Order: sequence, then C-alpha cells, then structure tokens
Amino acid sequence: MMNGNNIERRNAIVMGATSGLGRAIAISLSRLGWKVAIAGRRVEMLQQLYAEEANIVGYRQIDITAANSTDELLAFIESVGGIDLYVHCSGIGYHNNAVEPSLEESTVVTNGVGFVKMVGCVYRYFSGQLMGGHIAVVSSIAGVRGLGAAPAYSATKRMQNTYIDALVQNANMRRLGVTFTDIRPGFIETDLLKGKKYPLCMSLDYASNLIVKSIEKRKRAVIVDWKYRLVVFLWRLIPQRMWERMHIG
Repeated sequence: MMNGNNIERRNAIVMGATSGLGRAIAISLSRLGWKVAIAGRRVEMLQQLYAEEANIVGYRQIDITAANSTDELLAFIESVGGIDLYVHCSGIGYHNNAVEPSLEESTVVTNGVGFVKMVGCVYRYFSGQLMGGHIAVVSSIAGVRGLGAAPAYSATKRMQNTYIDALVQNANMRRLGVTFTDIRPGFIETDLLKGKKYPLCMSLDYASNLIVKSIEKRKRAVIVDWKYRLVVFLWRLIPQRMWERMHIG
C-alpha cells in the first residue's frame, strides 16, 4: 500500500492474536517488517506478545461480540495511525454431536455476528480511504459442506465465505480499492484441538507461514494446504444424498 509520498506503508491489525493461529500470524507479519497492532479478549496475552516482539506497536482488549466492539475497533485503528491490512482470526468451534444449544448459539454469535461486525466495520473504514485496504479472514474448509459433528461451526464458516464473496462484489460495484483474502485451512495444531487426534493435522508454524505468504500475495481465496485442497476437491465430488449418510468427525 502506497501513501502520498510513494512510500510503502505496512500497518496491520490482527484480531484474535491472543493465542494459536492469530498469535502466530501476528508474529510472522511483524518479523516481515509489518507494524502490527493486536487485539483480542485476553489482555494479559496481548501484553505478553507486545512485550516480546519489537514490531508489535500496540494492543487493545476487544470482545468482538460486545455492543461497543465496532467503536473499540475504530478507536484502536485511529490510535495506531491507521491501517492497510486487517486480519480476522477470531472465532470458536466445537464438536457438538448432541447439538447442545448453548454451544450452537455461542458459535453463531462469535463466528456470525462478531465476524460481520468486525469485518463490516473495517470494510467501511477502508471504503473511506483513498488507498483502500486489504482484509484477510481465516475461515475454514468446514464451510465447504455441512459437518454433522459441528453443525453451527460449518454453517458459520460457509456464511463467512459467502459474506466475503458479497463484499468483493460490493467493492467492485463501487470501484473501491479494497481487496480480500479468504483463508480456508484444514486442521491445525492449536489449543482448540489439544488432546484430539485428527488426520493431516498441520503444525502451527507451517500453517501460519503459508497463510502469511498468501496474505502478502493478496490471494483472493486459498485452501491451506495442498493436502486439504485435494480433500476439498474430493468432498465436492460426493453427491449430496451420499454426503448426508456419511459419518465424518
């Protein structure tokens, strides 16, 4: 992103940087020369990362589901002097074969309502900037087909994919300089999967490096990694009636 003096500005906010993939993405970006501001719910984890990494330039406690979350995000953007990149890596997911209502509802609130609030807020911010901006979101391959073991999770990930598709079209219709990257990883070794064994599980460092490369290349949508691209290709070949009778997860 170029400012008025033709000097590349690389300022980013990573939402959900308190642990796991969001933290790893923030570190990778900072070590590539980005000035990274971090946000999330657990302030002590943000403070720790801020103290450890020289290019982490600020932090703010933000609950994406809170009533004032968009105001908090805009104030944070202003406090760090504006941004060129927003990375959304804030979400939850549960195995929920019993379809326990509190788990389903909290997933929809965080991955649905919270996602739309944050991404929509940044999109409106970038829409008013002369040079636009770049929004990268971490969704999941779970959005490809409905997963019986995680109904709300897979449904909200599909919603995220479709919401980004719609914003891309909106940006083109309005001729805005806003670009998007939809990152759809498979299983990654994070605290979310601690104690569970999944096939083809990727290490955190491996996955975050691939993700950051995709962000820097401004890829429109990317499945991480090649093994999961093959998995998704095969999933899409399965007829719907057959898929509905399969036991996955």
